This record gives sequence, structure tokens and C-alpha cells, in this order.
Amino acid sequence: MHYATALSALSGLALASAQAGVGGKLAGLPIPGTTGKLGDAAITTDNPAGVSYVATLPDTTSIRGSISATSNGNGTGVLFKVSISGLPDASLGPFLYHIHDQPVPADGNCTGTLAHLDPTVRGEIPPCDNTQPQTCQVGDLSGKHGNITTNPFTASYLDLYASTEAGLGSFLGNRSINIHTSNTTRLTCANFTLVSSSSSNSTNTTTVTSPTPSALVFTGGAATRIASFGAVAAGLLALLL
Repeated sequence: MHYATALSALSGLALASAQAGVGGKLAGLPIPGTTGKLGDAAITTDNPAGVSYVATLPDTTSIRGSISATSNGNGTGVLFKVSISGLPDASLGPFLYHIHDQPVPADGNCTGTLAHLDPTVRGEIPPCDNTQPQTCQVGDLSGKHGNITTNPFTASYLDLYASTEAGLGSFLGNRSINIHTSNTTRLTCANFTLVSSSSSNSTNTTTVTSPTPSALVFTGGAATRIASFGAVAAGLLALLL
């Protein structure tokens, strides 16, 4: 009896979470194995050495910083370095950031950047499962490598699925970066611009992921919803023992 009741309750919670995900964009939970209509993202192995792009956030808001993207020395993946400060009230976090499909238009309206870079046509729902990054949208950097959880925030990591080679669906050079609140409201955005194309500037191979926390930790709405779901689920599972 307890077993059936617990399973029924867990199913209800999963459904409610999925529904919350549709209404609140990223409020649902990842579903392992979810992938794009065109399959998993491919690891990029032929990125031209020494190519580097940077997106510098404009001074139109309090948010400052930049996101750089440099091809790995062996051609596999792209090394990202993220530095962001001046974020708004912590209750709006944890904050998200993504590569978007289109550049920022001349009027600076971030809505004009359209959706996330998504060459496999995965979509945003359900959220990215960071244990299976190949199943995530290529542009979902925070989904794969972690949300912005501190202010200021810095991180560096190797993303295997983005590309600095023009012509590929995963190419980031003609795209933009967007910073979002936890409910996906767009706060600021910037275009990636080419800063280096010389192979002599990049000879090292990088494989390390190293986010660096700082002063203020965000524990906003998205984190609270997921934690609450986990706590309730754990309690229900205890009934099965």
C-alpha cells in the first residue's frame, strides 16, 4: 500500500515539475537521455588553432564582464573563460547564460538574438542533463557547466561541442551571449567578435574545468524549486523501505 501510494505521489510530482518547466521555462528537472531531433551534439575535433572570440557585455546595465572562447590547442573543443560582475538582486538567481543563435541587432534588443544555439534541434525543455552534455543544446553553457551562482563570478572550462570553425552549425563566431535570470528573462547580451586568428597564439591543449566561486552565493527561485522537489521525493522514497 505504501509502495503504491509513494509511486503515485512521485509520478504526480514529476508531472507537476514538468508542467512547471513548461510555464517557468527551466523550472523542471532534467530527463536523462533526452536529445535533439537530429541526435546528440558532435564533439568538434578540427577547430583551427589560435582562433579566439570574445563577447564583452555593454555598459547599458549594471552587469559587466566578458566571455572569451578560444580553440583548444589540439583542435578538440573550445576553452571558455567567463568573468561577470554587477548582477542584480540575488533573489533573481541563480543566473543563466547561453550562446544564442543570432547576433545582437543594431538597436541592442536582446530578444533579437532569438533562441539558444541548437543545431541538433533539441529545444530547452526538459532542462539539460549535465552528466550527458552531448544531449544538451550546444549553446546552453550554464546548463552544461553550471549556473552563475556568485557575484562576481568567474569560470573556465573546455566545451567539447562548440566550434570556432565557420560553416558548422556549432560555430559561435557569428552568434551572441545572453545573461538571464532564473526564469530566463534576458538581462544583457553581447556579440562574439574575433580577436585572434593566428595559430601561433595557441599551442597548449586544455582539458581542465575549473569554476571559481566568489563572495555572494545565489539561492533563488530555481534552486529552491529543485531542492524542494528533491526533499519531498526523498521522503516519499523512504516509505518504500
